[in-house]
Amino acid sequence: MQIARRGVLPLLLAAVTRPAFAQQRSITLASTTSTEQSGLFGHILPIFTRETGIAVRVVALGSGQALDIGRRGDADVVLVHDRVAEERFVTEGFGGPRRHVMFNDFVITGPAADPARIGGLGDAVAALSRIAAARAPFISRGDRSGTHAAELRLWHLAGIDPVTGRGRWYREVGQGMGAALNTAAAQGAYVLADRGTWLSFRNRQDQRILIEGDARLFNQYGVMLVNAQRHPHVKAAYGQRFIDWLVSAAGQAAIAGFRIKGEQLFFPNADKPEPVS
Repeated sequence: MQIARRGVLPLLLAAVTRPAFAQQRSITLASTTSTEQSGLFGHILPIFTRETGIAVRVVALGSGQALDIGRRGDADVVLVHDRVAEERFVTEGFGGPRRHVMFNDFVITGPAADPARIGGLGDAVAALSRIAAARAPFISRGDRSGTHAAELRLWHLAGIDPVTGRGRWYREVGQGMGAALNTAAAQGAYVLADRGTWLSFRNRQDQRILIEGDARLFNQYGVMLVNAQRHPHVKAAYGQRFIDWLVSAAGQAAIAGFRIKGEQLFFPNADKPEPVS
């Protein structure tokens, strides 16, 4: 009977320790709704996990909220698209260094009827001026995301404070890109969207891309490790391994390989830094 007990105890210990060990080989990634809802993570993360044995749990929010999660130490890595806010995050000592990962662009979509007559302008700032002048409905994410920050920069360049139209033609949903696109489709409104989420979005109804190609619609993504000196529980080794993979030839190829209906959604540029606009 003693021999049997001696044999059972190691088995019980193994049953307890194996799941705990498996859980340790994981990281939490705070990122954006655009990377999640577009399907990018569903494509690249299984590749990373197969190659490294490290699982990645994604918390998808707006860029501002994702950075807040990093500040609190509730994530190991942050991958977002608000260059100014990212560099502030690094300067304040919450993480870094910041690395370029990939880019795509923003587009302005709207109803086919195009009541503000912005189609074909090719100028995002002029388009917003026309929308405001026409008091045509515009949907804002209003969620401190990278997309929301980009939208506010464009309004500023247009010399317009859209908040004066809040509740009338300017409507904030306080949610992610998918919810904003759904609202715009339902209300026949204009919206600024990242191209990746737009391409994967199915409930378009009569929405069309009306503005694209303006250099001011460039959308850069960056990645940072959360500061383990500030938050000792951060899994710095696994987090750094994920970052190193993202910017490696293998990670960049995985990003480039993600397509919807043959169209590439994100363009890797870890080795091609560009200045702050």
